[in-house]
Amino acid sequence: MLSQEIRILDLDSSVTKQQSLLSKYPHNTVALQDLGPQVRLWMDYRSRAQVLKRIDTTASSSVTFLGSGDFHHLSSLLLSQLHQNLSLIVFDFHPDWDILPPRFGCGAWVTEALRRKNIVKCLLMGISSDDISSPSIQSGNLAALSKDRLEIYPYQHEPSKVFFRKVPQNFSIRTQRGFFYHKIYWNELKTKNLKDFFLSVIARLPEKNVYVSIDKDCLKSQYSLTNWEEGMLELDELLLMLKLIKENLNIAGLDICGDYSKPIISGRIKNFFSKMDHPKITPAGNFNEEEINKANALTNQKILETILS
Repeated sequence: MLSQEIRILDLDSSVTKQQSLLSKYPHNTVALQDLGPQVRLWMDYRSRAQVLKRIDTTASSSVTFLGSGDFHHLSSLLLSQLHQNLSLIVFDFHPDWDILPPRFGCGAWVTEALRRKNIVKCLLMGISSDDISSPSIQSGNLAALSKDRLEIYPYQHEPSKVFFRKVPQNFSIRTQRGFFYHKIYWNELKTKNLKDFFLSVIARLPEKNVYVSIDKDCLKSQYSLTNWEEGMLELDELLLMLKLIKENLNIAGLDICGDYSKPIISGRIKNFFSKMDHPKITPAGNFNEEEINKANALTNQKILETILS
């Protein structure tokens, strides 16, 4: 059972500024701001070990806030503290399934999590980014689709082409083979009766103990003001799926990212890639800090009410 005390890994102050949220929940804040610039987007073995050392004595069964989606790769670190067999359910605009370096990066953390044998299955829900389009899909962890260990359910996405790579048969997709390519037809959430469909998806999970990871960039901008792109999910749709998880599965851990902070990054190389990766226009771009904190705090509160009540 999840603790009623929330845990904040404070790398960027994005959650600790949400006083309306913190006034409602007991919380344990882990001071990590000194590591934030070197951990943002990706981390090396040394910074990973430093973060792990500081959170080692905090409750792994808490709802954990990570801050900006730039820190989503800390989810794989949190999973490394859990040793029982788990299903992993991820709500995100991006698949975060790259097979290219850096290993401990926010674009590859799902692949890193799947290296662990105790992660028996992963569901990616609400993915709609160009990362599952060509050419980006070429660096995706297609091998994880084998034997349905990974299933992907975009909210909305056009069919994608994969060139010169094998696409395993998978319950969540339909494929058509062409000359030098496979065409993937996605099973879109927007076309479904969401309650019935999601219940059928989680009923097939081989392990009912689950870890849930939420990046709020999967949501429309009226619910989440991030420093990434805008997602397509309604907040009520996300809360419905979380409610069904709570009622039908055992939540062993849960993390939330997608709060807003301006990227402050150490190192010229990482700064260069940050400018390349981050979109020029973001949901938070037209709002001041007070408006951003208010919108994100309200969504965080509704997620906590759904999970912890």
